[in-house]
Order: sequence, then C-alpha cells, then structure tokens
Amino acid sequence: MTAKHSIYQIKVSLLGIEPPIWRRFQVKSNITLVRLHEILQVMMGWENYHLYQFQIGDEYFGEPRADYMNEMLDAGKVKLPELFPAEGARIKYEYDFGDSWEHEVKLEKVLPPEEGKHYPVCRAGERDCPPEDCGGVWGYSDLLEILQNPESEDPDGLREWVGDDFGPEEFNLEAVNRMLK
Repeated sequence: MTAKHSIYQIKVSLLGIEPPIWRRFQVKSNITLVRLHEILQVMMGWENYHLYQFQIGDEYFGEPRADYMNEMLDAGKVKLPELFPAEGARIKYEYDFGDSWEHEVKLEKVLPPEEGKHYPVCRAGERDCPPEDCGGVWGYSDLLEILQNPESEDPDGLREWVGDDFGPEEFNLEAVNRMLK
C-alpha cells in the first residue's frame, strides 16, 4: 500500500481539559499540514479566526511570518507521511496563540481507503469545543463554573455572551460530517 493511497485514522485531543474533548477522524494521507489545520478547525468546532502552528520536536510548521518568535516552516509544503512515520506517532497542534489551545494529534491507524467513501470523515468524538476567545483552559473553566451554577455571579456577562446554544457535553457527529463535505 503506498502512502498516497492510504487513509490515516487520527485522534485529536484538546489538552488541559477534563473530561476530555476529542475527535477521531479519517483523512487521505497525502494532504498537507495546511489542509490538516482546516480539517481540525471543522472537527473541533473552531472558527479559524486565529493563527496556528504544528510542533514536531523543535520544528514549528504554520504560515511563515516575519513577526514570529521562532523559525516557522511552511505547513503548505509538508505532507502527513513526513510527520507521521508510523502508527502511534504524535504531533502538537496549537491554535490561537493568545488562548493557547494545545491539541495532541495522534496517528492511530493506517488503513486502505473504502470504496465510495468521502474523506475526510469524522468517526467519533466527545464534548463540544470551548467557545472561541473564552480565555484558554482557565477562562473555559471559569465559564463552565458559571454555566453550571445559575445562582453564581456573572460580572462579565459570560452567560449572555455564550448564549443558549452552547452545550459543553454535546457533540454532533452528523453536523461535523456535513461541514466536512
């Protein structure tokens, strides 16, 4: 089986949050890190408002810019087999350098493609992604505490800001797969 014909089953987990927020999905192995970033945005429920980077060892991949503190390699020039040499390989994905949402991205399996199957496809997941710009792990923890206790003070108006549609325990697999198509 050649890499360009393989399907990678990947699990992405948001770090620092309990209970965990994660997704399991399948993609063609010949995509670039830029495309993986776009897929992760849909999978996790992010809105792609912020910068991102992948970290593999001491190397950083993203959109090279002169104002980065570290040497950023072009994520559009790197395909998945270069970074996932074998099942079990892991890389780090950071989204929104202010809130610093860190994710572990793990290659679980290398599979043959299923005939007639559309890729990427989400296979499973748990819990809704935190709202964009909620303050990272600590801000999200504060938000959950306010939402879980309707009697608690809410001096910043977080209940109104997040609205009634946010359900931290919800995950809609069908909706994610509709967006991926």
